[in-house]
Amino acid sequence: MTEWDGRGLVSTDWLATHLGDADLRLYDTTVRLVPKVPGPYEIVSGRAAYDGAHIPGAGFLDLMTELSDPASDVPFMMPAVDRLAAALGSAGIGPDSRVVLYSWPTPMWATRLWWMLRSCGFDNVAVLDGGLDKWRAEGRAMESGTRSYPATQLSLSARPGAWADKEDVLAAIGDDSVCTINALSPATFQGTAESSYGRKGHITGSLNVPYEALLKADGSFRPDAELRPLFAAAGAFQRSRVICYCGGGISATMDALVLTRLGHPHIAIYDGSMWEWARDPSLPMATGV
Repeated sequence: MTEWDGRGLVSTDWLATHLGDADLRLYDTTVRLVPKVPGPYEIVSGRAAYDGAHIPGAGFLDLMTELSDPASDVPFMMPAVDRLAAALGSAGIGPDSRVVLYSWPTPMWATRLWWMLRSCGFDNVAVLDGGLDKWRAEGRAMESGTRSYPATQLSLSARPGAWADKEDVLAAIGDDSVCTINALSPATFQGTAESSYGRKGHITGSLNVPYEALLKADGSFRPDAELRPLFAAAGAFQRSRVICYCGGGISATMDALVLTRLGHPHIAIYDGSMWEWARDPSLPMATGV
């Protein structure tokens, strides 16, 4: 990852070398989820922490508000493509930009926006591998305050098949051409966790590849050769389509990023995920492994 390879990740070394590039657009996308019981969590913006300390030159993009569908009662739902394009253009992203995203202490917020952009045909975007925590641990420069880029115009077009809804997921149950993968912790998947999204367990027929299993101790992604067996065990490469889900379509994008790096051609995110599914008693769920 010493070069921009178009496969979703760039290293801290790469970013340190390219911080001054005119086409670079760097953003902190952090959101904090504070656990609560019965659950699932309280949502807190990362903007205050960004103001206190961020990578030099980084702007802030707020997934809670300007980059979510205001009409949905499910948090963080993908907004209309034109709304997303207008918000990102106002934040300085243009058609020729190279976009790097980071978040802490988990990359899931950065991978969420990475997927949103790719779902609209914008592929010149990468996630900082290891994020802010790795950058800090390496003793690299930080700054405080607020940064912004000049507003510009951005046009986006939806890429078919990048998102799944509950009807797609329901139809995938028992369909041998679709692999449905749950990215949540094993305890949440099995239904033994204390908190839940309404009903405990997972979507019937889905398999578990926890997002935390994708990372090394420093918060960077494990090598592709170590990650492929996790998805192979779930049958991802034997199925023509993979649908990834989690609690609200966030950590699932970490699985989607890895599958993209591993070359799977047809990946979708179930945007409503458990936040929507578990609250509808007509939709089938299971517990256990």
